[in-house]
Amino acid sequence: MADSDVTAAAPVENEQQFWNGLNDIVSAPCANPESLDNTLRSWLYLVATGRDRYLDSEDEIASCSQKLRDSHIFCTNEEYVRTQIIYSLLQEDDLAPLHVIANFLLLDGRAEEATFRRMVGEGCFCRLLELIKTCGGQDRRLHRLLLELMYEMSRIERLRPEDLVQVDDSFVTYLFQLIEALSDDVDDPYHYPVIRVLLVLNEQYMVASTSSASPSSPTAPTPLTNRVVKILSIHGPSFRTFGENIILLLNRATETAVQLLILKLLYLLFTTTATYEYFYTNDLRVLLDVIIRNLLDLPADMNVLRHTYLRVLAPLLAHTQLSQPPHYKRDQILSLLDILRGSGTGHFMPPEPTTLRLLERVAATKWLVEDEPDDYYAGSPSSVAKPFALGSLSQAQAGSAVSVVARVSERPGVKTPSRKEDSKEGQGGNHTTATNNNNDSNHEGHGSGGGAAAAGGLLRRLRPQKSLPEVPRHRYGVPIVGVPKMPSAAVVAAAAGGRGDGHHNPLGLGAGVGAANVAGQKKMPPKLPPPRRRKLRTASASAGGGSGSVVIGSAGEGVGAAAAPEMAGPTQCS
Repeated sequence: MADSDVTAAAPVENEQQFWNGLNDIVSAPCANPESLDNTLRSWLYLVATGRDRYLDSEDEIASCSQKLRDSHIFCTNEEYVRTQIIYSLLQEDDLAPLHVIANFLLLDGRAEEATFRRMVGEGCFCRLLELIKTCGGQDRRLHRLLLELMYEMSRIERLRPEDLVQVDDSFVTYLFQLIEALSDDVDDPYHYPVIRVLLVLNEQYMVASTSSASPSSPTAPTPLTNRVVKILSIHGPSFRTFGENIILLLNRATETAVQLLILKLLYLLFTTTATYEYFYTNDLRVLLDVIIRNLLDLPADMNVLRHTYLRVLAPLLAHTQLSQPPHYKRDQILSLLDILRGSGTGHFMPPEPTTLRLLERVAATKWLVEDEPDDYYAGSPSSVAKPFALGSLSQAQAGSAVSVVARVSERPGVKTPSRKEDSKEGQGGNHTTATNNNNDSNHEGHGSGGGAAAAGGLLRRLRPQKSLPEVPRHRYGVPIVGVPKMPSAAVVAAAAGGRGDGHHNPLGLGAGVGAANVAGQKKMPPKLPPPRRRKLRTASASAGGGSGSVVIGSAGEGVGAAAAPEMAGPTQCS
């Protein structure tokens, strides 16, 4: 299709003419293979010429590919159209048509996995390898699309040994250098496509190592060198950004297949002596937090993913910087192991034998058991078994074979369920059921003990809450006390008459307190009593030596007389 001449088409002057021309091409009848080839050439030429003028985003190019997939041409000649476009990928050299071809194959392969398997069988991996090496500095849009196409194709189908041989150290180093060059921008679209290609290449190497030469098959292929682990073993300190990004990707990943790809590489890094300390210590602590969180969040039926996490956790604790003091989150790790064993909690089911064996392998880590008291396991329930020593494990138990980790897989696009989401859904369904049961029990009577026993904790969770007490109003931390009303004259008189002391109370102090008590208001603190009244004596004018005389009190009474002149009486003159 790529070598033939393109059928002449009317020139396109604006975007509307472009989309009208595209609709005319995909709706044209094709009576024979020659007309079908001409239609495919016209579609490829029109979309390639409009890529830089009218198709600014990858979604717009994908809409052109989708129009071809939805057309009558593709529905009636599906295999033929795929074959022609795959051959065009192998033969085309211009960047714009290559972009359109790669976009269609990526869209079609995600819808039909048979397209990716067909591409592997036709040798498209080596072609993509060549294009990625050459077009990186010429067309970044095409370069990113080719990386995504290689990733999707390689994770669906196992690559042939002759394809993996074409991956050399320079190509893997080039991918690591791309990540380091883009380390300043985490959101750059190049980051994750490049990282995913390295992850899937590592998986392909692990799968290829499981079919290495054995005594029973002398013709088996020679084991291949894992180029990803090799480069990290030699030049790991120069490519630490890759390690930081895969931890970040594991923290955010919701797809099970992506988590497995990352865990497979982590397993090799933590079991290879040269890469024990590839990660920074702080990154290892973040990784441990992510693993603990994900293990606690996995539902009971996710045994495959749980086993892979535990297989990575054991060498992580034993071989990396986490094995050096001060030990990070030792208590949380021991608590995690107890929870996964199912001891002391009803929220986790009893583990299966494989899970229990992997848990004991993690618990046998030296720094986890060296400070444990001897009587810890003596008083523990039978479900908490003492961890085996590493020397007592068989060869199959002492370390996970690479083949076991390599065989773990999951279909692309499958999301990892969450225990929290399941519990929320369960609570929503139980809430409705318990509400109905509660309504029924209201009709039958509240004294039914059987209904409460059947509902269990749900009735306790759904019972109506008591109304909260009224919070008193405060002003600057001191409760506001209402000012008592002035008592009436009758109440004052009654209060004064009830004292029985025979003293006159012109200010009504006692009456005020009595009135407040009678009214039921809060008792006010008593005020200071009035000054005592003293007897007055008269000084003669002859003793004073003056024309008149003044009234004076005894010693120390001048202040009292001045303070209450109305009580002391008027001034007397001789």
